[in-house]
Amino acid sequence: MSIWWSLHLRREAASVPLARRLLLGTMETAGVDPDVCYDLSVALTEACANAVEHGGGTVHGASSEAYRVTAYLDGEKCRIEVTDSGPGFAFSATPRPSRPDAEHGRGLGLIKELADHVHIGHKPGRTGTVVSFDKILKWRDDSPLMAV
Repeated sequence: MSIWWSLHLRREAASVPLARRLLLGTMETAGVDPDVCYDLSVALTEACANAVEHGGGTVHGASSEAYRVTAYLDGEKCRIEVTDSGPGFAFSATPRPSRPDAEHGRGLGLIKELADHVHIGHKPGRTGTVVSFDKILKWRDDSPLMAV
């Protein structure tokens, strides 16, 4: 079984729950275990929130007001990519710890905890950041589309 979709979203807070609901609906319909659905939806929410908050910039002199979310459910794995056109940043393999009561700075660390593999980088020759993460899927017993 293979399912994929891609969204081109405005950099507005209202776009974050839209992406999350689409991912949850896709995984629930396919029969993915609820715990895996939850982990990936939280990780996607954090990645989208970062794109909304930090992913702006100028592309050829015009302001970029959009970002892209792509999700692939392929066999036993789900991969999600969130791409923005912001200024990018240097990310270390070990995110700096933030205070437990901090309101910012925990998103990338949370993504690393919830996903099996995380890559943060950029597309060659372009500005912006690509946050890509994947997780091995577990399936419900009654899964209609379980990978074979």
